[in-house]
Amino acid sequence: MTKTQRILAAFALAGAAAGLAAPAASAAPIAPLSLPDLPTAAPGMPAGAQPSSVQEIGGKLSEGLNQLNALAELPNHLAPVIAPVQPVTDLAGAVQ
Repeated sequence: MTKTQRILAAFALAGAAAGLAAPAASAAPIAPLSLPDLPTAAPGMPAGAQPSSVQEIGGKLSEGLNQLNALAELPNHLAPVIAPVQPVTDLAGAVQ
């Protein structure tokens, strides 16, 4: 057995021991989940700036993520425009 194999075996043994000890450590009762408090608007903010529900916050977050996803898809939409000039740009990059 090489030194590396011994070290890996020691880590595996330590991980197994920790895995066996974990259920005993988590015997405490689980607290129920609750929704967070809604944020309050700062002084001087418009009336519509403060969200009225957690669902509204989730909706706005989802809308922002959809916009980010659309931005990530932009290179796929530009591929037909870039394809005709790509050989020229590749040559220009090789000349440097």
